[in-house]
Amino acid sequence: MDISCAFATSSDTPAHVELAETLGFRRAWLYDSPALYPDVWMILTRCAERTSRIGLGPGVLVPSLRHPMVNAAAIAELVDLAPGRVAVAVGSGFTGRFSLGKRPLPWRQVADYVRCLKALLAGETAEWDGAAIRMMHPSGFGAKRPIDVPILIGADGPKGLAVAAELGDGVFSAAVPQPDAVQASDWRALLAFGTVLDDTEELTSDRVADAAGPGAVVMYHAIYERGGAAAVDGLPGGRGWRAAIESHPANERHLAIHEGHLVKANARDEPYVADLLPLASAASLTGTADQVSARIGEFAAAGVTEIAYQPAGSDIERELRSFASAAGLVG
Repeated sequence: MDISCAFATSSDTPAHVELAETLGFRRAWLYDSPALYPDVWMILTRCAERTSRIGLGPGVLVPSLRHPMVNAAAIAELVDLAPGRVAVAVGSGFTGRFSLGKRPLPWRQVADYVRCLKALLAGETAEWDGAAIRMMHPSGFGAKRPIDVPILIGADGPKGLAVAAELGDGVFSAAVPQPDAVQASDWRALLAFGTVLDDTEELTSDRVADAAGPGAVVMYHAIYERGGAAAVDGLPGGRGWRAAIESHPANERHLAIHEGHLVKANARDEPYVADLLPLASAASLTGTADQVSARIGEFAAAGVTEIAYQPAGSDIERELRSFASAAGLVG
């Protein structure tokens, strides 16, 4: 099991990735949601300049955000800065799309994008938007082609897993292990949330709400967007949360839902964090150090080969150190 970390990309992320490297985390995955966070490639470049061992990559890129040549050129430069350390995850889009008022992309479009991206990195001529394109960068303008970079597919269902099996070097899932991922790839990364409790600390403490709340309330966001009102009403506090969300005009509701995504509980989320935490914690990496360690073992038994733990809240350094200790990292 690889123990990695993930970040809601911020201007402080390079310092946090530098700390993660000293703590022994295998990789650092950075989110790509430009309506919420700074540009992922700019921050990854800063991370590369401050580190020498830790793996780096965007997790996940959303095809509609950039022309494939733009991402190919960015990958080439990051590989030149951090050779042997780069991996890339590509998906259909959650907040990268929802925060712009759009649904996730059809998986056939994601597959076409990945095929094009792989061809460009291989130094081949590809076709996009009806035109022939090729990376023509001369020496000194990024890594020399062919560029061998693992590409994971951000998949949480059968269509995504099929794309992963056909085109990916791995599967990047969120929150819940995908049982069928074992048929898709040998590399199965899982994005996970939570916080390691201090001795005698309870789920009701303000610190736990600050650190684990952002990961917990994503249940509201995801279930409402994907399952609708009836689905979210079944969650603790769901009816009250939905009423607050639906007080916003329909054409701006996505802005109210995704504000603060995985950084802090927003004004609609905050009154219901305490209601939701017990349920969310049962499926997350929240608990004592021993409980978190045991949970990592359960994920491994379910076929996960890499945990990508996202710290949240006001003290990211504390979260990284506590999780590294619970996970048995030695730096």
